[in-house]
Amino acid sequence: MNRFLLSFASFCCALVIFPTAMQAAVEYHVSASAKAGGDGSGKAPFQTLQQARDGIRAARKSGLVKKNEAVTVSIAAGVYRLQQTLEFSKDDGGTAKAPVIYRAARPGAVRIRGGVTLKPADFAPLADQAVLARLDPAVRSKVLVCDLSKQGLGTIVELKKSFSGTPGGPWLYVDAAPMTLARWPNKDAANEGWAGFSKVIDTGLPKADAKDPQLKKLRPGSFVLDDARPARWNLKEGVWLLGYWTHDWSDEVIRIAAYDKEKKVISLAAPHHYGIKGGTWGKAQRRFFALNVLEELDAPGEWYLDRVRQRLYFYPQNPLEKATIVLATMTQDLLAVKAAKHMKFENLAFEYSQGSGISLAGTQQVEVAGCEIANLSGGGMRVSGSNNTVRSCDLFNLGTHGISVSGGDRKSLTPGENLVINNEIHHYGLFKRTYAAGVRITGCGNIVRNNVIHDAPHNAVLYSGNEHLFELNEVYRVVMETGDSGAFYTGRDWTSQGNVLRHNYIHDLGKGDAKHANTMGVYLDDCDSGDRIEGNVFYRAGRAIMIGGGRNNPILNNLMIDCAIGLHIDSRGMTWKQWNVPSGGWWLEKKAMDMNYQKPPWSERYPKLAKIMKDSPREPLYNPVRNNVFVDCVQKVYNFDAKVLKLIDKLEIENNLVVNTGAATKIGTAVKVKGFRVLSGAADKPMDLGFADFPAQDFQLKKNARLLKELPSFKPIPFDKIGLFEDAYRTDLKVK
Repeated sequence: MNRFLLSFASFCCALVIFPTAMQAAVEYHVSASAKAGGDGSGKAPFQTLQQARDGIRAARKSGLVKKNEAVTVSIAAGVYRLQQTLEFSKDDGGTAKAPVIYRAARPGAVRIRGGVTLKPADFAPLADQAVLARLDPAVRSKVLVCDLSKQGLGTIVELKKSFSGTPGGPWLYVDAAPMTLARWPNKDAANEGWAGFSKVIDTGLPKADAKDPQLKKLRPGSFVLDDARPARWNLKEGVWLLGYWTHDWSDEVIRIAAYDKEKKVISLAAPHHYGIKGGTWGKAQRRFFALNVLEELDAPGEWYLDRVRQRLYFYPQNPLEKATIVLATMTQDLLAVKAAKHMKFENLAFEYSQGSGISLAGTQQVEVAGCEIANLSGGGMRVSGSNNTVRSCDLFNLGTHGISVSGGDRKSLTPGENLVINNEIHHYGLFKRTYAAGVRITGCGNIVRNNVIHDAPHNAVLYSGNEHLFELNEVYRVVMETGDSGAFYTGRDWTSQGNVLRHNYIHDLGKGDAKHANTMGVYLDDCDSGDRIEGNVFYRAGRAIMIGGGRNNPILNNLMIDCAIGLHIDSRGMTWKQWNVPSGGWWLEKKAMDMNYQKPPWSERYPKLAKIMKDSPREPLYNPVRNNVFVDCVQKVYNFDAKVLKLIDKLEIENNLVVNTGAATKIGTAVKVKGFRVLSGAADKPMDLGFADFPAQDFQLKKNARLLKELPSFKPIPFDKIGLFEDAYRTDLKVK
């Protein structure tokens, strides 16, 4: 390729001519170690990404960079600290043949940060006797202190009385991992880290018949804790409790207002919307843990922040001499692209912010590829627009969600065609522990393919809208601390039609409340309708598939192995008053009317929905269950309530295989409706269905597998194609 130099005013840029497509490409260079006043050339790079952006703008304005010229910004290895969002607008984009690319010169070596780097020397042994006296004697010599007033942080905000999600103020990260704000109980191999209570003094819920007007309002609650631990805490400085106060799908952090040592009663400083132990489907005992407690700074990796004196106390896991220590301080998104087209960000790392990583708002054909988005108190990415791609990225250690995507138009059923592909998303929901999914999808016609999502307290995929495709994803160790929850979850909408969940592997989910089996692989909640669940593998996934009163949900060719319950269908639309009421209900008909569901294109695309109000709308009709295989279901093969059993002929249940391999005891094989055939092995000779390697969870079927002989209509699931794959950004994957 040929190189030539253009000069303009006080800067110049290097041009690279590519023979393909006869397009010229302008190349700029950025280096964090460059001298000031660089022109963006290889010999005199810009110092910051903002300078590169502004240089491109100026060159385009002057005409030195033409519209048909692609632009590549090559970014040298280094740390690029941001104090405000790196913003790009519609004027910063390119065209289909001449995109604008921001690329790391060495993959993974460009670190874009929103935090302050602290030196190991900034941490000194703790000598304050008043503070030492509040610590456990066993750890006093191990706790270090850092004076943050010397870091120029300004005022550190106080935590609110109650909040859900990201705490206010900075957060500490050491060696690319978030540290734990001093808490009780500690979470370790021997303890799940929860304190429990069963006795409530005041739920805080309004009492309509109360004489006292204050009792008719929502108010802070109180409860009895059969442990005197709170007597040790300094409540004046503030102690907060993160709790699942009533429902195992609703967490909130609430400050303690008072503690009665004699009665062991904790009174909270703010109300919880559902009250304290207000009643739920799940465990009777409620749970919480305390955080921000100096007296509980007693485990390696814990820290405490004195927000008034700006002192950070830290019990390091290892010596700090060679540690990378970052205090995330920026509260904004690190990167924001608004209304731009044809841009690409490659192999960059976005990290350490109290905000989120990347926001693509109203963009088209913008791609984020091979990037690491991690150690953020907010979420990983938000994407809105069309034809955008998030490819082969790693997202982890996130306070809220992983990737949130909105695109397409529901009323016209125009697809957004945003693509989330080949990403690994894990250890998210660290602060907002419910409904902060690994991937959240809204709108119409978006695709989530070949991702691996794991290790989170609640949902892996949360979706609504129409005609989204979820395929070839692997999901495991999610819904790990919640109940009445699903790895894939959607609900309360007749109009959420046309979505396809196909060839996903969902396994090893949290146990939830084992008595109620209230952890689900796919959860179509509260009359959600119109989803197709086909060719998925569920292994140890609680209730593998749960249809909560909805209709037109084909359940086809799925494989359920070692699940508590294979399939659940209930009739809640027939029995629950919420089904179509506006206040406190689901208002299903209104949502359909908002979509003009009885007129094209809706009436043509979803003809059964168009006639629903004349077709027993409260009944869970037209849920065909065909060609599924249920292997060693622990409790039940299926769970149908009495009203569903009366409607069973309308559900089209046929040609399903129930297998007791004989390798385990207490396997549910009882079937009382047609459409299920039972096949049993023996304890001394377990049945081999023909999986490639059952102990290793390789559920590919061998060529002459017995399963295919017993159920010839079963279509082999492309198990070897599920999950991550190698591409230009992932080159070190283990061969499956």
